[in-house]
Amino acid sequence: MEVTFAGLFGALFGSFLNVVAFRLPRRESVVKPRSRCPSCGVPVRPYDNIPIVSWLLLRGRCRSCSERISARYPLVEGATALLCAGAVLVHESPAAIALSVALVLVLVAAALIDLEHRIIPNKLTAAGALLALAFGTALDPAGEPTRLIAGAAAGGFLLAAALAYPGGMGMGDVKLAGVMGLFLGAAVAPALLIAMLSGVVGGAALAARGRARAERTGAAKQNTQRIGKTAVPFGPFLALGGIVAAFAGQPIVHWYLTHFVH
Repeated sequence: MEVTFAGLFGALFGSFLNVVAFRLPRRESVVKPRSRCPSCGVPVRPYDNIPIVSWLLLRGRCRSCSERISARYPLVEGATALLCAGAVLVHESPAAIALSVALVLVLVAAALIDLEHRIIPNKLTAAGALLALAFGTALDPAGEPTRLIAGAAAGGFLLAAALAYPGGMGMGDVKLAGVMGLFLGAAVAPALLIAMLSGVVGGAALAARGRARAERTGAAKQNTQRIGKTAVPFGPFLALGGIVAAFAGQPIVHWYLTHFVH
């Protein structure tokens, strides 16, 4: 029953996260007006706003103008539903469930926005920090000092990296790392490691793909210069690391301490 509720909760909030990802970078209210078609601007009817189901019934098109609606919307709703349900399956304590679900919501929104706009809004990280502090203090006050230290350490680590390599990441990434520490505590360490490794692999794959395309078009030198200047958003990699850590971070930390720290 709890897993089903968490899945429905995740789907509903996934729908809201689509709104947040669209409006927040444009500095629009995420509360009003109600959802509308991005093509014709007609408000979406309540019965056309059921997560996943409405998109399938409408075959991915607006009822008013018949323009296509991106498949990203049901995919985000479905992924958020699965992640929220998974948090209930993996964790037992209310504190761990609440912190994991809230972190998932923050990270999904951050990844979507950073992928499209190359920014992580301050309003999003501020809201995430407040949620982490509120849930942590209310549900697990004994663990709050550890999470505060982890938040400061994670943010400080990425701040040092950003200062050492100014073009590598932005302050939004630094703030998001700090927020992740407030949610994850010590588990933020594997989260950052996963983010760094996946970022290196993803960046290398993108560069290799770009070079191959440039060679096929006969403009290798010019396009290679462009590739070098192309910024790969780090937020999605942080989100990946944070989500993995939300589900398996503590076991990873325990395994490391057991096998490598005596």
